Amino acid sequence: MPEMIYVDSSNIEAVGYDAGSQELHVQFLGGGYYVYHQVPPHIFDEFLNAPSKGSFLNREIRNVYQFTKQ
Repeated sequence: MPEMIYVDSSNIEAVGYDAGSQELHVQFLGGGYYVYHQVPPHIFDEFLNAPSKGSFLNREIRNVYQFTKQ
Protein backbone atom coordinates (compact mmCIF):
# COMPACT_ATOMS: atom_id res chain seq x y z
CA MET A 1 0.00 0.00 0.00
CA PRO A 2 1.40 3.43 -0.91
CA GLU A 3 1.66 6.32 1.50
CA MET A 4 -1.79 7.87 1.77
CA ILE A 5 -2.31 11.62 1.49
CA TYR A 6 -5.26 13.13 3.33
CA VAL A 7 -7.25 15.45 1.08
CA ASP A 8 -9.83 18.17 1.53
CA SER A 9 -12.99 16.57 0.19
CA SER A 10 -16.55 15.97 1.32
CA ASN A 11 -16.42 12.37 0.10
CA ILE A 12 -12.76 11.25 -0.11
CA GLU A 13 -10.59 10.85 2.97
CA ALA A 14 -7.21 10.00 1.46
CA VAL A 15 -5.47 9.01 -1.77
CA GLY A 16 -2.23 7.27 -2.60
CA TYR A 17 -0.34 6.28 -5.73
CA ASP A 18 2.05 3.44 -6.50
CA ALA A 19 4.06 4.58 -9.52
CA GLY A 20 5.58 1.15 -10.09
CA SER A 21 2.24 -0.58 -10.57
CA GLN A 22 0.34 2.58 -11.62
CA GLU A 23 -2.29 1.93 -8.95
CA LEU A 24 -4.36 4.75 -7.51
CA HIS A 25 -5.67 4.04 -4.00
CA VAL A 26 -8.75 5.93 -2.79
CA GLN A 27 -10.10 5.79 0.76
CA PHE A 28 -13.62 7.21 1.08
CA LEU A 29 -14.99 8.88 4.21
CA GLY A 30 -17.74 6.25 4.38
CA GLY A 31 -15.14 3.52 4.71
CA GLY A 32 -14.91 2.24 1.13
CA TYR A 33 -11.45 1.57 -0.27
CA TYR A 34 -10.80 1.25 -4.01
CA VAL A 35 -7.70 0.57 -6.09
CA TYR A 36 -7.85 1.87 -9.67
CA HIS A 37 -5.47 0.10 -12.06
CA GLN A 38 -3.18 1.40 -14.83
CA VAL A 39 -3.68 5.05 -13.89
CA PRO A 40 -0.93 7.20 -15.48
CA PRO A 41 1.11 9.43 -13.15
CA HIS A 42 -0.18 12.65 -14.74
CA ILE A 43 -3.77 11.67 -13.86
CA PHE A 44 -2.77 11.26 -10.20
CA ASP A 45 -1.06 14.68 -10.28
CA GLU A 46 -4.16 16.26 -11.82
CA PHE A 47 -6.32 14.51 -9.21
CA LEU A 48 -4.27 15.93 -6.35
CA ASN A 49 -4.45 19.43 -7.81
CA ALA A 50 -8.15 19.35 -8.73
CA PRO A 51 -10.29 21.87 -6.84
CA SER A 52 -12.94 19.16 -6.37
CA LYS A 53 -11.49 15.68 -5.83
CA GLY A 54 -14.91 14.03 -6.03
CA SER A 55 -15.81 15.69 -9.33
CA PHE A 56 -12.44 14.80 -10.83
CA LEU A 57 -12.79 11.19 -9.68
CA ASN A 58 -16.25 10.92 -11.22
CA ARG A 59 -15.24 12.62 -14.48
CA GLU A 60 -11.70 11.32 -15.14
CA ILE A 61 -11.24 8.08 -13.18
CA ARG A 62 -14.36 6.20 -12.09
CA ASN A 63 -15.67 5.03 -15.47
CA VAL A 64 -12.29 5.07 -17.23
CA TYR A 65 -10.04 2.75 -15.23
CA GLN A 66 -10.72 -0.74 -13.93
CA PHE A 67 -10.80 -1.02 -10.15
CA THR A 68 -10.78 -3.45 -7.28
CA LYS A 69 -12.87 -2.81 -4.17
CA GLN A 70 -10.91 -3.74 -1.07
